[in-house]
Order: sequence, then structure tokens, then C-alpha cells
Amino acid sequence: MLLAAAVGGGIGVLAAVLVARISALWAPTVSLLALWAGLLGAVVWAFVRARPAGILTFRPTDLVWGLGVGLGLRLLQGLSSGANSAPFPSSTSFSGILPVGDVPDVFTAGFAGPVIEEFFFRAVLLIALYQLFRRSLGHVAAGVTAIFTSAGAFICLHAAFGALTLSGGLQLFLVGVACSGLVIMTGRIWGAVLAHIVYNVSFVLLGVLGTALA
Repeated sequence: MLLAAAVGGGIGVLAAVLVARISALWAPTVSLLALWAGLLGAVVWAFVRARPAGILTFRPTDLVWGLGVGLGLRLLQGLSSGANSAPFPSSTSFSGILPVGDVPDVFTAGFAGPVIEEFFFRAVLLIALYQLFRRSLGHVAAGVTAIFTSAGAFICLHAAFGALTLSGGLQLFLVGVACSGLVIMTGRIWGAVLAHIVYNVSFVLLGVLGTALA
């Protein structure tokens, strides 16, 4: 699983970065698809080889965890970024990430991206790291090591496509740690997926509301 994550993720990121440098209207879309292909390829290969028991199980508590953690992360993001003294977010404050009103882009950032990223970083990379370190470090140390490594890789993925501010890097780290913690704690992926979706979609909704009120 770890080899699949390294190969699939590496190929996907490399291809996406190279395509993104092309000055063409189709480049951003193809770049994103190349990244997704690499990440999804690693997920499929890893799951075919050895899918973690119970990882795809869904329970009602996953919904509660997802909503609570996702909204909590968004609240922390607002506090750390000084949102109480900043203009209300609008379509012009998305830094080119999400043009509000463009349904495909909203779907990409709010739903498709979080699902693919969570399956790659948490259902594959995190679990592989945990299993690798569990026998030598024990359950707790292996869990902590896997959580921080997965969160670090999550930041590196985003940094590969643009410079990150200190605040932005910290928020990505918190998202990575929180989602990884949910998977380690529950043994299931859906709480992390929902938390990531809620975190992203809440920003989309704030942007839509801010644009409407502008």
C-alpha cells in the first residue's frame, strides 16, 4: 500500500505540475485530472491488494463526527486568519481556487477533491504507515507517527501547486491531523471524508453568501 501511494501519488503530482505549466485553456482541467488519476490509481491498486477491514463501513456517528470536526476546523480557520476583522468572503477572495457560480469548480473543490484526497491520504497512506510502524513502535506511537506524516504529505501536495502562507499551511496541517485522527480512532474513512467536505463546502457557502451581499 505504501508503495502504491508513493508511485501513484508521485506520478500524479508530477504529471499535474508539468501540465499546469502549459499556457492553454485546457491545462488546468487536464492537470487536475492527471492528479486525480494518479491518486485514484494508487487507491484502487492498494484496495485490490489489501483493503483495510471495516474502512468502508458507515455508521451514523460518522455523520456527527464529520459535521462537528468540519465546522470546528472552519471556525478555527476563521479565528486564525482574523476573519472577524476581514471583509466577508466573496468570489474575489478565493485566490483563483474556486470561481463561485461555476458549478463544476464548486463540485471539484467541495466534493470530488475531498473524497479523492481522503481516500488517498487517509485510507491508503495513513493506514499503510500505521501498519508499518505498529509492530516496532506500538499502537500509540505508530498512530501519532502516521497521523503527522499523512498531514505533512497533505500539505506538500497543496504546496506543489502554489505557495502557502503560514496560516494556510497551518490550516492544512490541522485538517490533515483531524481527518487522520478520525480514521485512526474509528477505523473508518467516512467521518474524515465528511469533515473535509464540510470544511470545504462551508467556505464555498460563505463565498456565495458574501458575493450575494456584496
